[in-house]
Amino acid sequence: MDVQNEGTLSVGGGCFWCIEAIFQQLKGVEKVVSGYSGGNTPWHPTYREVGSGRTGHAEVVQVTFDSSIVSYEELLLVFMTSHDPTSKNQQGKDIGSQYRSVVFYRNDEEKEIAEEYVKQLAPYFDNPITTELTEFEAFYKAEDEHQNFYNENSEESYCSALIAPKIQKLRKRYAAMVKPFYATT
Repeated sequence: MDVQNEGTLSVGGGCFWCIEAIFQQLKGVEKVVSGYSGGNTPWHPTYREVGSGRTGHAEVVQVTFDSSIVSYEELLLVFMTSHDPTSKNQQGKDIGSQYRSVVFYRNDEEKEIAEEYVKQLAPYFDNPITTELTEFEAFYKAEDEHQNFYNENSEESYCSALIAPKIQKLRKRYAAMVKPFYATT
């Protein structure tokens, strides 16, 4: 990938395993790393610490993408429609601020784009969008066992019950954006 075309998106919308699995399937996405952002600790938090809800961090993914193939805007659209952006601090049975819907913007342009997407998508939801738009400060990579989780654990009940249906929805709604390998699996 040409460095000029390299972009980064950091978002949280529930369990990072779900979001990671979604973004890994998209054309132009080069890398997806699960981790933590938005907290108030001066150290690299652990999964257990973040899960306690006391660090202020959200479970997030950091997506590296080729903007000549997929745009920041397209990735935001997929993100906003692949989880419930109207559910404050909760996605399904995952409850707490660590599961909040959040976009971490890196500059004014990204902030404006995210604000515009929230405004444009709002009429399509029955409830107000609660997705936070927060300035990016730091990203802490999650432990190795949380990386590439769905691909390595797709037979686990959590994956088959919660992640697989989201992937099917993605493949149907955004078929043209899905990498060929994933489109047939």
